[in-house]
Formats: sequence, C-alpha cells, structure tokens
Amino acid sequence: MSDMKGSRGDRWYLSLMSPNTKGPEFAWLDPTSIYINAAAYRDLQDDLCADLDPHGIDVVAGIDAMGFVLGSALATRLGRGFLPIRKAGKLCVATDRVGFTNYSGRAQDMEMRTPAFAPGTRVLLVDQWVETGGTMDAAIRLVERQKGSVAGIVAIAIEGNERTKGYRDRFKVVSAVVEGSRWQEECDRQTLSSFAAYRADRTFPDAGRTPARQDPPKMA
Repeated sequence: MSDMKGSRGDRWYLSLMSPNTKGPEFAWLDPTSIYINAAAYRDLQDDLCADLDPHGIDVVAGIDAMGFVLGSALATRLGRGFLPIRKAGKLCVATDRVGFTNYSGRAQDMEMRTPAFAPGTRVLLVDQWVETGGTMDAAIRLVERQKGSVAGIVAIAIEGNERTKGYRDRFKVVSAVVEGSRWQEECDRQTLSSFAAYRADRTFPDAGRTPARQDPPKMA
C-alpha cells in the first residue's frame, strides 16, 4: 500500500467502493469495502462526526443490516447508545411494525422493539445508502410512532430525488458524499468514474502493520 497524500476533503475512501457484478436485483454498488480498510473506515467516521453534534442526539439507530455497521461505530464515537431497527421477524420481544417498499420494488416490513425509548428521545438514523428512501421512511415512522424525534439522517451517500429532497427539507442530513460534489453527480447517475480503476486488493488490510491511507485511482 502507498500512503495517501491527499487531504480528507477529497473523500478518498469513496473510490474504494466496488461496482455491482451480480445483476439488477442487487444494489448498483457495494460500499462495504470501505469498512475493512482501517484508514478508510476511520476517515469516513471522522468526516461524518465532524458534522454531527452529540448534544442533540440521545441514541443512534442503525437500519438493518448494513446500517448496523456504520451506526454502531458512530454511536461509539459520539458516546451514545445504539438501537437496531430490524427487518421483520428477527426480534424475540414485543415490536412495532411498518411496511415499506425497498429499492428493488419488493414489499417488506421493518420492526423496532417496543418500548425502545422514552417519549421525546432524539434518534439519529443511520443507513449505509439511501436510494429510494423506502427503508428510511419506515425507520422514521417507527421512531415517530413511539413519540421519538428524528435528530438527523446519516449515510455514506444519499441519492438526489424527490423523496430524499423531502428528508433534507425536514431533517439534518449528513453524508460522506457531499451534496453538489462530483461524487454526488456520479451517485445520482448510479455509476462512479472510480469503477474503471477498481481493484479489490486496494482495500486489503496489511497483516502485521498499521494500515496506510492509499492514493486514489486517477479519474478519467
């Protein structure tokens, strides 16, 4: 690995995300390669936490399933507890349930334990990616039905559409992909220029030594 020489302002770790190679029934990209690289995972959390005020957050909720990875990490960084919001049928306690339609158009149910928190609790909602907003909408409804308030929404990226514009109008929204950036433009087109130079081994941790930041691929 080579040392990453750029500033974190370039969100260098986004270039580690891999394209979908399995077909249209799957999401168009996979951000999980950021998580295995310690330097990338750290910088991702640094950038997100820089725009969050823990004093306005009582608990962090992660949305099943990859929101658990990012949400629990941010909860630890912010010094807050973590609440999982799960797909239906996974919890062995009393739950509240709402239906939603996911990015593939499939109807699903989401659940949250009840009671999960006291009325008035401020809940930060975290997911890996927000495309159509169906999953996030279910999480918002679950929080509000238990008389909690949404303290904000966090994701690696939030695509630009009418649903997500509504979230930005209503809530504090923080994403690693900054609105108005070239990364946002590429995400909205659902293709990244970094895909052309994607190599899985760029994300590999080095055994036995501290991982270094990496130079991003040259963009076309």
